[in-house]
Amino acid sequence: MTAEHVRLDKWLWFARFLKSRTLAAHLCAQGRVRVSGRVVSKPSQMLGVGDVLTFPLGPHVRVIEVIALGQRRGPAEEARTLYRDLSPPEPRAAGTPAPGGREAGAGRPTKAERRAIDRLMTRG
Repeated sequence: MTAEHVRLDKWLWFARFLKSRTLAAHLCAQGRVRVSGRVVSKPSQMLGVGDVLTFPLGPHVRVIEVIALGQRRGPAEEARTLYRDLSPPEPRAAGTPAPGGREAGAGRPTKAERRAIDRLMTRG
């Protein structure tokens, strides 16, 4: 490994896209990773600053620009400094509530709604 290049599988692991270097190597060996538009089939492909990676991760396709190469697999904050995410934002289906939210009247009542219901029921 030179100072200006690092193995692709190692960088994917450093940047915390995959849990292990073995999984990163399998993703590369399957030909599911593109480096600057070229399909890569070897985990030993050398990666440099400025390269753009395209690869599937779960149900989404990630487009990542390499900003730094890194020296180790550090904490998540350090890993986020290695790349810039160029992926388009995920579209939300129309009519779906925001994550953590719900439509009024759907699901269980909140604590405040339960108290209001209790007040109505005890008045009678």
